[in-house]
Amino acid sequence: MRDGKDSVRLAAWLFASLSLGVGLFQVAAICGAPVGHLTMGGRWPGVLPPAARLLSALSMGTILLFAFVVLARAGVVDRSIPRWGMRALLGYLAVAIPMHLATPSPGERKLWLPVILALTASALWVELQAPHAGRGTVK
Repeated sequence: MRDGKDSVRLAAWLFASLSLGVGLFQVAAICGAPVGHLTMGGRWPGVLPPAARLLSALSMGTILLFAFVVLARAGVVDRSIPRWGMRALLGYLAVAIPMHLATPSPGERKLWLPVILALTASALWVELQAPHAGRGTVK
């Protein structure tokens, strides 16, 4: 890395890439892929019922919004965001970690726990280092 800006942007792009992967998984679940054993505690093995697909859509929207927040905070997207945006995102991820540790679905735990940990680490890096990154100003 040449400087702090590069590491912050790399962390933001890592977060965004992982978020895109999560979003694509949610699209598959919404479209009827048999991935129920890998989400929502494995409650519905196979295809998710309609109400659970709506939750997948909400989850997809949330993670993609979070990706935008992280990219903005890192200065990749030329938008300022309020500090509470990153704090809400980090709070959400802090809750997601124990939920993925406790899930009764071994497949879900094996797949999503590493993703959640990587999302958390990259978002935390952006939050801690971004004041030195430039455009991603905080109100």
